[in-house]
Amino acid sequence: MTRLTWHCSCDAFGTARPRRCANARSTRNVHCSSFRSRSPPSHGATPSDSTSRTLDGNKFGGNLQHLLSLSTSCALAAAMGLHSFASPPAQAITTEQLLFLEAWRAVDRAYVDKTFNNQSWFKLREQYLKNEPMHDRNETYTAISKSIKTLNDPFTRLLEPSRYSALKRGNQGSVIGVGLEVGFGEGTDSQLVVVTPAPGGPAEKAGLKSGDIIVSIDGKPTNGLSLYDAGDMLQGAEGSQVTLDVASDSKSNVVKLTRERIALKPVSFQMCGPVSDMVGPADASAKLAYVRVATFNKQTTENAKAAFRQLKADGASRYVLDVRNNGGGLFPAGVELARMLIESGDIVLIADSQGVMDSYEATGTAIDSKAPVAVLVNKGTASASEVMAGALQDNKRATIAGETTFGKGLIQTIVELSDGSAVSVTVARYQTPAGTDINKVGIKPDIVLEDQTLLPTDGPKFCKVMASGSAPKLFL
Repeated sequence: MTRLTWHCSCDAFGTARPRRCANARSTRNVHCSSFRSRSPPSHGATPSDSTSRTLDGNKFGGNLQHLLSLSTSCALAAAMGLHSFASPPAQAITTEQLLFLEAWRAVDRAYVDKTFNNQSWFKLREQYLKNEPMHDRNETYTAISKSIKTLNDPFTRLLEPSRYSALKRGNQGSVIGVGLEVGFGEGTDSQLVVVTPAPGGPAEKAGLKSGDIIVSIDGKPTNGLSLYDAGDMLQGAEGSQVTLDVASDSKSNVVKLTRERIALKPVSFQMCGPVSDMVGPADASAKLAYVRVATFNKQTTENAKAAFRQLKADGASRYVLDVRNNGGGLFPAGVELARMLIESGDIVLIADSQGVMDSYEATGTAIDSKAPVAVLVNKGTASASEVMAGALQDNKRATIAGETTFGKGLIQTIVELSDGSAVSVTVARYQTPAGTDINKVGIKPDIVLEDQTLLPTDGPKFCKVMASGSAPKLFL
């Protein structure tokens, strides 16, 4: 099969993308021949490959491809755009302004909304170069952040070197913090909500759960904070403490958490013994395998492959794939997990403001494309987890059980800047194979489970529930 050469980076939400074929059209089900055997990029090749949720940019064409492979010197030249921009006098171009132009150009080339929130992005560039102080690095970062904020997109943002480094470390398998992934709730009040507590982390141990509202962090109200300001406040030195004011189920609680190193074990699995007939779809003697995927990081793909291969060799005849409270991570890992269970068909569609521009497909390399699958989801299931769940649901490959997922369907790319900082840019939305845009909507389950607390994420305990009289129906 023909394979496409990959030149890409990853973002803070875990997505990597291929270069679009030159003759691809903005229509559904149009694929160039060179896409027939498409595989996600290898992880860890460059610094920008080690962040977390996505990739690519402007129309998914050659321009973005070029952008993502620029060297520092080329990035400076592209940022200045001497061939096409009406440049200020030469003496006005300082090192700090060059960095601002790098960031501006990254957004200009890749941002999904080509109206730039109904403003002239070029005029903004001129205004900021003329009026915003950029005498030192802090002032330049302020100017970059201020300009990006005009897009009114919380996922497009500047990552200073320390934040960018922390983001990359988080994809390596461990972080120091309280074990929370947070996002913004609906409405105009921009409430900071818990998307997912890390399994076994300080927050989960203290009882925080998906949907809880964080009112303040160490006494500072969260209204007006960016996601990454909040992330900075939640992280800190190992053993230090942070106090959260949390609103949960109409009640307010003050919770003091001790930061610790959180090892993110992405995959665990268990072969269950006989289970209740209520579970379905086979008889009670058929072997049921439980696979828990807690996050999509650099270890997830290989760990999941090993789990499914061993379980299949051990005679598994049906699988329960648990991605509850899995807030996502590396987008390619979500795609690869779906490919382990789907032999053919689309996995996910990628769309910009012009419509569907690209797709990922199954590659005919499924480990088990026949045994029934049930996917457990909840409102903490987001991003790459939703990609995987949507692919299995739309391809009629699995039953989705639980509650409506979080609804994070935006794709970002990370563009590293010359000083070690980076810009995360929203470049597209993803859609399920049926063309459903799940952003702020989520994936609806085929079977609604009212009380998921009855289903533990510990393998042996899960199997024990499946064998009991309280086992829920998980397969149609």
